[in-house]
Amino acid sequence: MITKSDKNKVRQHRHTRVRGKISGTAERPRLNVYRSNKNIYAQLIDDVAGVTLASASTLDAAVETAPKTEQAAKVGALVAERAASKGIVDVVFDRGGYLYHGRVQALAEAAREAGLKF
Repeated sequence: MITKSDKNKVRQHRHTRVRGKISGTAERPRLNVYRSNKNIYAQLIDDVAGVTLASASTLDAAVETAPKTEQAAKVGALVAERAASKGIVDVVFDRGGYLYHGRVQALAEAAREAGLKF
């Protein structure tokens, strides 16, 4: 039987493998997604300087209570809006080792619709 911690270790291994291949810069930051059981978080990260340029999560006041997939879509639109205010259009998508399905997919598609290119 696979336990929750085993699943997370497999996800972290997948994330580490992907992170060896992608990196964010100031011109094209990395859009990182972290998904917990209750919330979802998105950050635009410049890996060269080691700084977070913009972020959004379901904990923000701008995201109302709704089903989790709808909240994820609102977070994607919110992070895209915050990126646009800083002049960021192109990003590298880092799904954090999660499958591109459900909440992660909803966040990515909403960010694309709001103007981010990846």
